[in-house]
Amino acid sequence: MTNQPLNKNAANRRTVLKTLGLALGGSVTSGFAHATPSAAPLEHHVTDAPVSANGFHQSQPFYGRYQSGIINARPAHGMIAAFDVLVKSPDDLERLFKALTQRIVFLMQGGTPPDLDPKLPPADSGILGPEIRPDNLTITVGLGSSLFTEHDWLAAHKPKLLQRMTKFQNDALVADLCHGDLSLQFCANTPDTIIHALRDILKTMSDQLYLRWKQEGNVPVIPPSPTGEVESARNFLGFRDGSANPDAGDNQLMDQLVWVGENNAEPDWALNGSYQAVRIIRNFVERWDRTPLQEQEQIIGRKKASGAPLDGEKESQVPDYTKDQDGAVTPLDAHIRLANDHSHAAQKNLMLRRPFNYSNGVTKSGQLDQGLLFICYQADLEQGFITVQRRLDGEPLEEYIKPVGGGYYYILPGAVDTQDCLGRSLVEAVRKTQKL
Repeated sequence: MTNQPLNKNAANRRTVLKTLGLALGGSVTSGFAHATPSAAPLEHHVTDAPVSANGFHQSQPFYGRYQSGIINARPAHGMIAAFDVLVKSPDDLERLFKALTQRIVFLMQGGTPPDLDPKLPPADSGILGPEIRPDNLTITVGLGSSLFTEHDWLAAHKPKLLQRMTKFQNDALVADLCHGDLSLQFCANTPDTIIHALRDILKTMSDQLYLRWKQEGNVPVIPPSPTGEVESARNFLGFRDGSANPDAGDNQLMDQLVWVGENNAEPDWALNGSYQAVRIIRNFVERWDRTPLQEQEQIIGRKKASGAPLDGEKESQVPDYTKDQDGAVTPLDAHIRLANDHSHAAQKNLMLRRPFNYSNGVTKSGQLDQGLLFICYQADLEQGFITVQRRLDGEPLEEYIKPVGGGYYYILPGAVDTQDCLGRSLVEAVRKTQKL
């Protein structure tokens, strides 16, 4: 999926990351920077390739108006895990949110697990050793529509646009890989940190969370060029993925595209949240690898080596479709042109993407099971992912891809301080309704 940010006049979309504190995954670009106005931000793209896989002591902040793991720089590894939730009352839901908050805070900050009686199970799996190091971990929590529709006391509080993901034209959805009451997005420098965090939550919250499905992924770590520029990471089709992702360092743009505000007419408890769309998209890589390069580039709408649009020379250039209205250069059904034709109307359909590549082994037919764990965020699910996906129905790329799973989730607002917890505003809204 590709789209183009509203602010097209950024000086250089591959800014030297160390000036942003991103080369080491620093916290200066966390979502919580929105709490105070800032000077014109340098451009930072979530889909920039990670520049370092080292730094076990890197950490992202947990507390703030927004959850982390959305606009901060994407590390090398990610996972989406979807759960069914066991709650019968607002008290149960509050207990779940408090326990989840407690575990996430510890895992993101790191520390030493307590020593228990050796006759009891250990407090920690031990796969990271005796000390838990942050490793740039973020854990981002979202809620599925089923959590609201299956409980009468929650139904009236469902976010306005939250819905069950339905089948698009090219989908072959596998029931066991779809939906869920709750989603957790894990991101970190190393896969062991993510697996450790998942196992910690499964152990400590087994009475309320039941794992429904998960998908792991990664993106390549690519050193910056001698000039300090960083390229977009490539997907398993060999193309740079995220060339035109919106500038996640632009607070005003993120407020418009990603974060739910008062203008979105959502329930009050949902302010400062976001809609998450997840898609597990299998790539038929054997078929793709036998397709001529020229055809590949026309299907995508970009040059494979550089990532530049077909009418340009650099990845950062914006295609000029006004000079190519008949599609002689960039076909009218090219992926990037269908996703965003750069008309004024299309600007409201932009979203922030945070995808990872996945490789699951070999299918029963002897083909590689590889593809894209597509994740995106937007303030309006209908105007964002759903509208863009409808435009892409029937595109030539469908011959080479097959979405098989995923779901839609509402990302909770952040916990603002140590006295707060994720989901507090939702629990308070439910209890207020019950008193009426």
